[in-house]
Amino acid sequence: MAYWLVKSEPSAWSWSDHFKVGVAEWDGVRNHQAHNNMKAMKGGDLAFFYHSVTEKSIVGILQVVKEHYPDHTDPSGKFGMVDFKALFPVKTLVTLADIKANKTLADFQLLRQTRLSVLPVPDKHWKIICRMADVET
Repeated sequence: MAYWLVKSEPSAWSWSDHFKVGVAEWDGVRNHQAHNNMKAMKGGDLAFFYHSVTEKSIVGILQVVKEHYPDHTDPSGKFGMVDFKALFPVKTLVTLADIKANKTLADFQLLRQTRLSVLPVPDKHWKIICRMADVET
């Protein structure tokens, strides 16, 4: 199993939006590196749902339920999407400031490639952040 972090602006698509529908497509990704990360996702992989821009915090846990397929919102036909199931909210929000303050997360890709919307999370970082969020996966 692999771990991921996906970002969304809460005003565009929030954790509560996703949680209400249960399973939803993660579409609209137009960055090649983020798209390649989505292509690498497998069914059962887990992801942190991160509210970007205003909140800058991890708010929930998702699971990949449909692997990469063409994104119907892309007129070029170059990009794809995956479907995520909303599993549960985190008990404690993990803010970007919390992540920056934790020295064991200093090499986390979220801190190095701040604009990347879909990124892998190494196992060691997943475990640390889950402890910070007070969740078990």
